[in-house]
Amino acid sequence: MASSDLEQLCSHINEKIANIKRTLSLRNCGQEPTLKTTLDKIGDEIIVVNELLNKLELEIQYQEQTNHSLKELCESLEEDYKDVEHLKENIPPHLPQVTVSQNFANVSDLDPEEPVKVEEPVPTKKPPKEQRSIKEMLFITSDEFNGIPAYMKSRLTYCQINDVIKEINKAVVSKYKILHQPKKSMSSVARNLYHRFIDEETKDTKGHYFIVEADIKEFTALKADKRFHVILNILRHCRRLSEVRGGGLTRYVIT
Repeated sequence: MASSDLEQLCSHINEKIANIKRTLSLRNCGQEPTLKTTLDKIGDEIIVVNELLNKLELEIQYQEQTNHSLKELCESLEEDYKDVEHLKENIPPHLPQVTVSQNFANVSDLDPEEPVKVEEPVPTKKPPKEQRSIKEMLFITSDEFNGIPAYMKSRLTYCQINDVIKEINKAVVSKYKILHQPKKSMSSVARNLYHRFIDEETKDTKGHYFIVEADIKEFTALKADKRFHVILNILRHCRRLSEVRGGGLTRYVIT
């Protein structure tokens, strides 16, 4: 046997002997009363720390769930705020304006023994005959958005789709305000648009509200790009519009 092999064997045996001695020493420590008490205390503290870690883990999970719920609530509030802003900007003109009478505004200053004079309401004026209601596209609901196939909506969000609907409605309202306007009061620009609108009508669009891509460019800041056409496809899927083709034009009919 070579001397190097013998040295390795001796080193291995010495290591084993050292491990045995260390094990016997630890066993003896556990049998001593003073050391055993200390080891028991350490064991109890380890159990307490383990329970605290478990509670901390449960608290972290609860905070994560709360954070997720708050994010969903924030998104829902943002959507509601946009809906309210849309309603605010599109209040029908025929609704009566609510005004607070001066008598009611200063009711706290009146003498309680003095009879209160109630002003008779002024009858609301009928809207002019030229004013007509214009049909607008309804916003997509959250349930409808969740029902859109993933391959169709890709990375589009609920708000992005409704933002496009808002712009489409803007184009529809702008177009049909011109069509409902008396010709005598039209400017030259409005008159040219009026004639284009009339030329684009067909028998299939009669009685329906529709726009074309030229109206999108004329009245909104939207770009008729690939993303825009993907959203139009989604709106067709949700039955918000249909297409009427002819004469080299695609007409988007509000349904």
